Amino acid sequence: MAFLFTSNAYSQTQGLGTWSVISTKYTLTKQWNVFFEAQLRSQAFYNNFSYHEYKGGIGYNFPKSISAILAMGHYVTYQPDGNFKTPQLSNEFRIWEQFVLNNNINRLKIEHRYRIEQRFLTDGYRNRFRYRLNALYPINNLVIKEKTWYLSLNNEVFLNNDGMIFEQNRIYGGIGYQINKQLTIQAGYMNRWDNFGPGKQQSKNFFQTVLLFSLNEFKSGRELHPSSVD
Repeated sequence: MAFLFTSNAYSQTQGLGTWSVISTKYTLTKQWNVFFEAQLRSQAFYNNFSYHEYKGGIGYNFPKSISAILAMGHYVTYQPDGNFKTPQLSNEFRIWEQFVLNNNINRLKIEHRYRIEQRFLTDGYRNRFRYRLNALYPINNLVIKEKTWYLSLNNEVFLNNDGMIFEQNRIYGGIGYQINKQLTIQAGYMNRWDNFGPGKQQSKNFFQTVLLFSLNEFKSGRELHPSSVD
């Protein structure tokens, strides 16, 4: 039953889709911050919108570039051949915990992200485990600061503890621009590969745009590593 639901919930169409993200982070103190993020995805190029999500949470900075997040969100998937066409394929409430380790190799910025999800779906409850390796490379400065162009490349794997172990893979490459201390824009291409079982895999490419607001980031005392929560 879970396999059938998952297969239908992520039905996709051919062609380039779009993946739009807006994310806001507000730093309260050196240790604490809060965030909110919203996403909108389409199966065609800014048409056939079939998915939206919103999520928010609270973050804590440990010493030595380690941070954690506790968050929750709402995720809805619609039919793939229309704009928010019903009936819905999936309506999910999710709670998740995340740990991030950042480190630098000269000017290259490396992020290791580990996430555990508790997923309350239409057909029942499931756990999921995610790992993302993200690399940022500033082009015209040694660090990412105001008026800095940078390259972004990441890969994320999705694992389950029940049924299909390897569920999904996402690989992304793009370019970003740090406009000022508060605002970052980023654009690139993402490939999403889904595994529904033996001989039942599918792949789709998306043009992704990201708008990141980071307010009071100076209070953290950390180097800026712009990244969507996604």
